[in-house]
Amino acid sequence: MHIFPLALILASSICEAALPKRNADQQVLSIEKAGPPLLPQSNSRQVHGFVGFGDSYSAGIGTGLDDKELPSEGDCRRGVHAYPRLIYHDLDDTTQVGVSFQWLSCTGAVTTGLLSGHPNSQIDLLNTLLPIDFATLSIGGNDLGFFAVINACIFRFYGFYSGTCAAALAAADAAISSKAFELRLETVLREILDKVRWEKRPWFSIAVTGYARFFNDETPECDGMSLGVWYGGPKLSREIRRRMNRMVVAMNAMLKRTVALVNGHFRGARPRVLFIDYDAAFDSHRFCEPGVVEPAYGRTDTWFFLVGGPDNARNETVWPNGTDGDPESMRYQRQMVVLSPHSPLVDPESCLSNAGKRGDWGELALCYMAMAKHEDPSLQPAYDGVLDPSGMWWVPTSYGKTFHPRTLGHEAIRDAVYQAWTDHGL
Repeated sequence: MHIFPLALILASSICEAALPKRNADQQVLSIEKAGPPLLPQSNSRQVHGFVGFGDSYSAGIGTGLDDKELPSEGDCRRGVHAYPRLIYHDLDDTTQVGVSFQWLSCTGAVTTGLLSGHPNSQIDLLNTLLPIDFATLSIGGNDLGFFAVINACIFRFYGFYSGTCAAALAAADAAISSKAFELRLETVLREILDKVRWEKRPWFSIAVTGYARFFNDETPECDGMSLGVWYGGPKLSREIRRRMNRMVVAMNAMLKRTVALVNGHFRGARPRVLFIDYDAAFDSHRFCEPGVVEPAYGRTDTWFFLVGGPDNARNETVWPNGTDGDPESMRYQRQMVVLSPHSPLVDPESCLSNAGKRGDWGELALCYMAMAKHEDPSLQPAYDGVLDPSGMWWVPTSYGKTFHPRTLGHEAIRDAVYQAWTDHGL
């Protein structure tokens, strides 16, 4: 019987030797290197394989590429430091045999896209002939319109035409309070359990990861600051920050409630599905922390990406650790998808149809900005280099990664998964 390994402390030398090569666009932390993560272990046989399902939060958009292991982000915009991949490396480095990892997470994914029968169903792509001892899943942000909220309330990619913040928040609230998403998520979880034939894998479990609040919503000095992409963008008032944080809290509550509902269909104390609430780990690592001038492109301790900002992986090439926006942050990695100026994804008259179908935040942001500039040529960018053809203007990932976890955030999510396994004796 396969059970997750318990109470193994990874040797620091082993961890460092196994770390993949990083990119120059990632920065060195000014803090001391943390110790190796705790990986659950038991005296039983070790994990042989697992699968990562979900959206951009589990695809790790923006967290780097690797010439050998992940030379391109691909259409799903995967990053080498996504938390499922971090788990894979920890397991693979500490087992006697290789671990099979099916990474199906894809930026833009929604619950219907996971379900069996969908043209790009992640569940249908799962190969059950390979060993599968557990799964991770991040889903929901796209279903509930997170991009519409950050567009209307924070960035205003479509300028004046972005809609009102109040309307976007009301739509998200309505989606969260409805039963439709809960029913779809319950179906996804039960389809995964059925696909792996849970009755023949009594050790199998699914770790459903939630989301983290984006802001410190108590700092008055942030009231006059803005992250908008156009000059004169909306301010980060405490009211807006609190409202967006409440949206995340409500989302997590719904995920937790649905997980409990699914577990209620099974007998025994051992849960089939775990809800991973890592929000508290992001305390002091959100936007608008005390003394921080936003947008703080050089702040390594912020665990969310800014538009065009660098990653914060450990022991990387030095990057300035200032607090002000830096035009040099508007860089892109050579392996990232770079659109042609003639790409239909930035044609202001036709881009919305293609971008909307994929649900890719980066493509949507680029399209909206192209439309805004087309309809109002007087718009001026808030940051140097935003519209520079040699900068990030044609790089969807520069926009799509915004408000997603940076590498240190993914490490915190990974550690929360390990803690949940330990708490439940898995």
